[in-house]
Amino acid sequence: MRKISVASFFVLIISVTLFGSWQEVVEEIVAVVNEDIITLSDYKNEHDNMYELLRSQLSGEEFDKQYNQMKKELLNTMITNILLLQEAKRKGFDAGEQVRLQIENIKKENNINSDEDLRRALQQQGLVYEEWVTSLAESILRENVFYDEVRRNVVIDDSEVVNYYKLHPEEFTEPVEYTLKALYISAEGRSEEEVEAKKREIDEKIQAGEKIADLAGQYSEGPEKESQGDLGSFKKGQLEATLEQAVEELKVGDMTPWLNIRSGWYLLKLEQKKESRLKSFEEARRGIEERLFNQKSQRGLQDYLSRLRERSYIKILKPNPLDM
Repeated sequence: MRKISVASFFVLIISVTLFGSWQEVVEEIVAVVNEDIITLSDYKNEHDNMYELLRSQLSGEEFDKQYNQMKKELLNTMITNILLLQEAKRKGFDAGEQVRLQIENIKKENNINSDEDLRRALQQQGLVYEEWVTSLAESILRENVFYDEVRRNVVIDDSEVVNYYKLHPEEFTEPVEYTLKALYISAEGRSEEEVEAKKREIDEKIQAGEKIADLAGQYSEGPEKESQGDLGSFKKGQLEATLEQAVEELKVGDMTPWLNIRSGWYLLKLEQKKESRLKSFEEARRGIEERLFNQKSQRGLQDYLSRLRERSYIKILKPNPLDM
């Protein structure tokens, strides 16, 4: 982002000395935002940073989808960021102390003892300390504008919270939850006769009064062997369909028949069952308030940005900067 007068925004010429001679370097301008400009190199740098970030997190079709969306919105995002920084400057905001505190917190959370150690840690991630600090400061300034113009003006009435609770009971209904013990026998490398013999041996011990926890520690061939049969707790919809269907028919203390799942057999015991219930209003209140606050904040931000754009001078010279 660089300064330029509106009258001369069509061409930006930078004169530099190279090997003792003067050469003209022309930087193509992508967009003008009030007194600032976005150059092609600015755009490419932002694009490349976003591309690398996405590439490190996603692949295949999901990467393509996210990348295309990012590319479509990138120029508008850069314009919005410039507008918010301009507003921060107009309001006289200073992020110096907040930046200092953020850096101290980052060092503390990551056991980094000094600024030099932080520089080295950032360098190992391919980041330049000064550029990282600038980016941090700009992010804080934009957030400060957001708070000053939008968030501090958001008000949530009790009536709104009550109405939301009444109109969206499905959001506050906790599903049935099952706590299970399990014993698993793998069928891989065994004949059908060997598997049946192992199942009969376990069934006979259960009928003789032995506990599934003890038998799991002795016979189970899954991770529940180490936990004495504890499989954990599962809300409705989290278990594999075959297992859940069998568990739904149990009373606490009952066991399923042997269940054939892929390459093995499961025996499940229902240890505890929490019935579905609707959370009380007081339990749900804080979550509703946060949801309504965020919804109003997002609407307020979009309204504010629309007004900010309307009163700003924005000229896009190259809508698709990477197109030749």
